[in-house]
Amino acid sequence: MKRCKEDVIFDTVVFIVLTLILLIVAYPLYWVVISSISDPSAVSGGKVILRPIGFTLNGYAEVFKNSAVMKGFLNSIIYTVCGVCINLVVTLPTAYALSRDRFGGKKIVTLFYMVTMFFGGGLIPTYLVIRNLHMLNTMWALVLPGCLSVYNMIVARTFFKSNISEELYEAAEIDGCTQGQFFFRIALPLSAAITAILVLYYGVGHWNSYFSALVYISDSEKYPLQLVLRNILITNETALAQTATTEAARAALREKQQLIDVMKYSLIIISSIPVLLLYPFIQKYFVKGVMIGSLKG
Repeated sequence: MKRCKEDVIFDTVVFIVLTLILLIVAYPLYWVVISSISDPSAVSGGKVILRPIGFTLNGYAEVFKNSAVMKGFLNSIIYTVCGVCINLVVTLPTAYALSRDRFGGKKIVTLFYMVTMFFGGGLIPTYLVIRNLHMLNTMWALVLPGCLSVYNMIVARTFFKSNISEELYEAAEIDGCTQGQFFFRIALPLSAAITAILVLYYGVGHWNSYFSALVYISDSEKYPLQLVLRNILITNETALAQTATTEAARAALREKQQLIDVMKYSLIIISSIPVLLLYPFIQKYFVKGVMIGSLKG
């Protein structure tokens, strides 16, 4: 089919606009990468624009010199894996149950869940609950309070309702299949798309979380990576502020300040690597999982 002149013009304009948007979004990310491997003085002087200058890995070396970084990395992996498993165990059965027409009172239960999206007790009541349950300074304080996201549950519920029909259950019921057997043997295998989406959503949330650990965790050996990296920057900046009063250390202070600026970019790359590695494996499920789960129903 021959394309008309208007179609060519429209496609060209769309291509140009999307290319500009891509550059606007991608350049800051690219700049962080090249800045993390450039000479600190070049970065501080604003000379790093399109390519790294004075290639160096000092920023990464300074980060990994601190043994707490690797410990925090391991802690974050444990918290993320355990947290995501708990999230899936809670979210998927809840979403499936609320998607079934035979479940009596599901509207009331759904309303009960949705109220929590708009009203919360706040930080102090939550802290008191965590303390009274003896979960302070434990992993459970980080993974149990947010074990169910109502938004993710609604998306999963809509997915089940749109893709797992009642007729399919009736056919299985004739063969003696119970609701539990249907969920584990039929519904879950057919829900790989929404499961992958939930793994990504919950995983990114757990990986990037630091405030909960800041409030509930006091043992530095149990700090997640994000909190460890935050403390490294604060400690270095505090040390520099203290040495700033020493006249003889001004030159060293300037050099250390430049190195800290590069360390910030190195920390961003380090903390983003697991998510960047996970995303390509789940990308193919986005259209099928998110679009079906959010637009229908």
